[in-house]
Amino acid sequence: MICKIPAGDEELDILIAELAALGFESFTEEENRLLAYIPEKDFSDQLLKESDYLLEHLEVLAVNSIKEQNWNAVWESNYDPVVIGSCGIRAPFHQENSQLAYDIVIQPKMSFGTAHHETTALIIEMLLDEDVRGKKVLDMGCGTGVLAILVSMKGAEHVTAIDNDEWAYTNTLENCALNNIENITAELGDEHLLGGETFGLILANINKNILLETIPAYARVLDKDGRIILSGFYENDLKDIKSKAETNGLAYIHHKTKNNWVAAAFSKK
Repeated sequence: MICKIPAGDEELDILIAELAALGFESFTEEENRLLAYIPEKDFSDQLLKESDYLLEHLEVLAVNSIKEQNWNAVWESNYDPVVIGSCGIRAPFHQENSQLAYDIVIQPKMSFGTAHHETTALIIEMLLDEDVRGKKVLDMGCGTGVLAILVSMKGAEHVTAIDNDEWAYTNTLENCALNNIENITAELGDEHLLGGETFGLILANINKNILLETIPAYARVLDKDGRIILSGFYENDLKDIKSKAETNGLAYIHHKTKNNWVAAAFSKK
């Protein structure tokens, strides 16, 4: 789908986030146009009407059907490495940066989570200050698996990475292999996969509505004194997230913001 790029970086970020929440999986910019890619089977005109923001702000210029491998290649050609503190995220075709403590290789396909988006970057910033050694970690909405891979590299005992998108699931498996990670279990599904196992740290980078629905499930499987980092929502949504977390026995610790996006940390009382 080709749409008009709105004025202002913040407006563009919000537009991309709203499209991503509906299933659009990669984006490229050409002059004043944003190219948004989604599997053809998942697209319909009705889909765009599910977001009030898109109804008001989205200007669609064209909708084209193209071969999947073509838009993958386009996206890969526009993929740049990212450095956040001591952590680098790069594609296999980028040169290794040996000066970084954590060098993560991500095969850039169609999964969310390459650290280019503010929410992934914010969680990485938090994780760099988080002691995960010996902990069991849950990564919900794992995307590429980049967060799961980082906590594994930082010494987590075991990581469970869950996503309801098959591309994300297979991409996580591929990226674990690329980084020689063996203590991550990737699963295809959602919060209904959570059973009796509990976790010392939970990561959930999804969106506000899904977080409000699933926070009770995460709180149930979080260890006493365990921590949870939530992201995928805007700064003006933090009040609602805090309220839902508090209702489920989670105490607010702190949060980070970037371009109106938020990552917030909570602990189990």
